[in-house]
Amino acid sequence: MDSELWVCDAGTIEYGSALALQERLREARQAELIPDVMLLLEHPPVYTRGRRSEPGELTMGVDWYRAKGIEIFDTRRGGKVTYHGPGQLVGYPIVAVDDVVAYVRLLERALIAALSEEGIEARARADEGPAFTGVWVEERKLASIGVHVAGGVTTHGFAVNVDNDMRPFDWVVACGLPDVPMTSVAAEKGIAAAPSTGGPGEPVGPGGASGLMPCIRKRVGFAVAQALGRRQRLVSLERLQHQVSPAEVGAVSAAG
Repeated sequence: MDSELWVCDAGTIEYGSALALQERLREARQAELIPDVMLLLEHPPVYTRGRRSEPGELTMGVDWYRAKGIEIFDTRRGGKVTYHGPGQLVGYPIVAVDDVVAYVRLLERALIAALSEEGIEARARADEGPAFTGVWVEERKLASIGVHVAGGVTTHGFAVNVDNDMRPFDWVVACGLPDVPMTSVAAEKGIAAAPSTGGPGEPVGPGGASGLMPCIRKRVGFAVAQALGRRQRLVSLERLQHQVSPAEVGAVSAAG
C-alpha cells in the first residue's frame, strides 16, 4: 500500500464533520493502518481562519455572515481567512511528510499541472513570501493552500475555485490580502458559473452550473498522486469505514 494514494470522492460534507474525519484518518495513517489518502469534496458555505489570522479579517461581523448561512471555524492550518463553498474543489491529503515547506511547494506544482491540462496557465509566487502561497493566474488567485502537520502526517490542504460564487471572498480580507483579486476555473475559461455579483441580502450561489467539477476533480486527483510519486487508487467512504471508526465515517457519509 505504500506505493498508493487512496483518493476518495467524498461529495459534500459539512466542515466540522470533515475535520473529524481528517483526524480519524490521520490517526489511522500514523498507525500505518492505511496508506496516504486524499479526500476530494465540497463544503457548504463556510469561512475558515488559519493560524496567522488576525482581527479585522471578518469585516462584516460574525452575525452578518451567520445570517447569510455562512459558518465560521478557527482551524490549526497555516494561512489566514478563506472561503469554502459549493462549486469549489477542496482537497485534504492525509499524507506522511518530512518537510512541510517542500510539501506545500509540491501541492502548488500539482495544481498548476492539473490546471495546465485545462488550458489555464497558472503559477506559484513562493518567492514573494508566505502571504502569496497558493496558485495564481497572473495576479489573480485561483487556489489556496493551508496545511497542518502533526506526528509527521498532514491534514487540511487546498481549495480550487472551480465554478463557485465568488462574492463571499469580497466580504472578508481573503488570505490576508485586502486587494487580491480572486478567480476561478470557470472565469478563466469564460464560462458562466455561479453568480459573482449581487446585493448583500442575496444568498450564496449554489455553484456547479458549468459542469466543470468532475473533470477538475479527476485532473487534480491524478496530478497530486503523480507529484507524490504514488499510484492513484479510487476508494469510497465505505472502504475507509473499514479502516477507521465506522461510526465517525458513517456519520459523515450520511451528512454528505
